[in-house]
Amino acid sequence: MSRRFPYVAAVAATFAVGVLAVPAWHADGQQSGTVITGKAAFTDYTQEKPGVRRKITVADLPEPYATKGVDNGAPMVKRSDGAWPQAPAGFKVSLYADGLNQPRLIRKAPNGDLFVAVSYSNEILVFRGIGSDGKYKQMEKFADGLSQPFGIALYPAGPNPKWVYVGNTDSVVRFPYKSGDLKASGPAEKLADLPGGGKLRGGGHWTRDIVFSKDGTKMFVSVGSHSNVDDADTHPEEFHRADVLEFTPEGKFVKIYASGIRNCVGEAINPTTGQLWCSTNERDMLGDNLVPDYITHVEEGGFYGWPWWYMGGHQDPRHAGKHPELQSKVITPDVLLQPHFASLELTFYEGSQFPSEYKGDGFAAEHGSWNKSNRAGYEVIRVPMHDGKATGEYEDFLTGFTTADGHVWGRPVGVAVGDDGSLFVTDDGSGSIWHVTYTGK
Repeated sequence: MSRRFPYVAAVAATFAVGVLAVPAWHADGQQSGTVITGKAAFTDYTQEKPGVRRKITVADLPEPYATKGVDNGAPMVKRSDGAWPQAPAGFKVSLYADGLNQPRLIRKAPNGDLFVAVSYSNEILVFRGIGSDGKYKQMEKFADGLSQPFGIALYPAGPNPKWVYVGNTDSVVRFPYKSGDLKASGPAEKLADLPGGGKLRGGGHWTRDIVFSKDGTKMFVSVGSHSNVDDADTHPEEFHRADVLEFTPEGKFVKIYASGIRNCVGEAINPTTGQLWCSTNERDMLGDNLVPDYITHVEEGGFYGWPWWYMGGHQDPRHAGKHPELQSKVITPDVLLQPHFASLELTFYEGSQFPSEYKGDGFAAEHGSWNKSNRAGYEVIRVPMHDGKATGEYEDFLTGFTTADGHVWGRPVGVAVGDDGSLFVTDDGSGSIWHVTYTGK
């Protein structure tokens, strides 16, 4: 038995075999068109269009190696003047910032400022206001000299946070903060080391997100795996990786909160239920349509399968016969996405600008595939929710980051809801931040 996992009882999920299209419902109970289901739900960028909904279930999954695993990274091209993200009818997309060095995760401060991790420059930027041209009024460097920063959290919750927490690739640090600060007023205070530092520094997934529980007593830090599918029993570099780790706000390690999550890039607290949720990159090289990336609630003590199992008890053939005792313990995620989507930051919509049916829904950035014959992703999706629970569907929301010939000019990374209820999207492909507003026109 592996020493890594706090095993818990399984949460079983049963899925009906999909048909081509079924009715979709808004959160307010109103019907809103159709959902593509079954094998037709697997798609690529040519079929992504704002408003299209899909639902993938475990019953739809192919056998491993039904197609060959490929290395099909997207050729990046410069955004042309006419290239622009596409949103559903009634929404307007503006360019809020450009010329940035690969902006990554974005989080809003209570006063409306936007904190953005510029990971490859090892800095955190702050953006304030919107000018008459639709672009930011002010940008300042909040902090630099970091170590591939990604996660950002302001703590405690409420109008007057005292700290800005940052998830470096090898540590959690925090800076003193008072509302309205555009620059850190003191040096970084190191709170905790994270896997990937020291002798095992580097390699594998490097992003580390941070969120706090709704009551502020727990700090959740996501740490992705070192590898695609190495046996975690025999590879010491996987220690405390592919996990969500729980710390106190002061940085004291408490426990592995959840395990077997290959790369929980984006964490968020569901405002309705108070549950931790995450947006996850799953494993590669089992074929075009395995294994689905996913968005899910994260259970305390929950096990999500990596590296031996996936999607509710399917064994990875690369680990055939290993850990049979875990099969019944694998939690099936709430929302199965396209395999190799590279699902990144997740946020829940609590604003009032968008139509009422968006309230409580999730938004997630899909950075785009490399391990798929026909590329998929390069979009922002909407995750419909009802009373804080996912319907299992997802909807294309912001598309158009690809060219007709399959080249890519933009790659969404971060999503955040502004003070006015609009949506901000970072794009590290074109070095931009996009601003999505609802006009009704």
